[in-house]
Amino acid sequence: MRAGRSLPALLLGIALAGPAGAAVDIDGSYGDKEGCRYVETGESSGADFFFLLDKEGITTAVSYCEFQGEGRKVGGATVVKAGCHEEGSEEVTPYELTLTPDNGGYTISFADGTRWGPLARCGK
Repeated sequence: MRAGRSLPALLLGIALAGPAGAAVDIDGSYGDKEGCRYVETGESSGADFFFLLDKEGITTAVSYCEFQGEGRKVGGATVVKAGCHEEGSEEVTPYELTLTPDNGGYTISFADGTRWGPLARCGK
């Protein structure tokens, strides 16, 4: 990606790219309270932290991780490659994420032991 592009431009490009990032079998949106507010209203509360998971990727208050390629089942979890873009940086960093079902939601784990979640299903 060329320098000078912003996170909104990246997200718009991803949204317009179509089903390429839709290779993970997530049947809705999952997040914490602020992440679900974001998906339901389209507006951020300004919270320093929020997490939102959908079939395209994971959005946080300061980053976006787009799923790349097909996820693969490992036990009850799904392992998927993702390209993550931090706010304020044009660099996309590759990661392998594990999405583990957790009480009707998901927990996201990184290879370094970082965990996000559990994220509950958003909406009604």
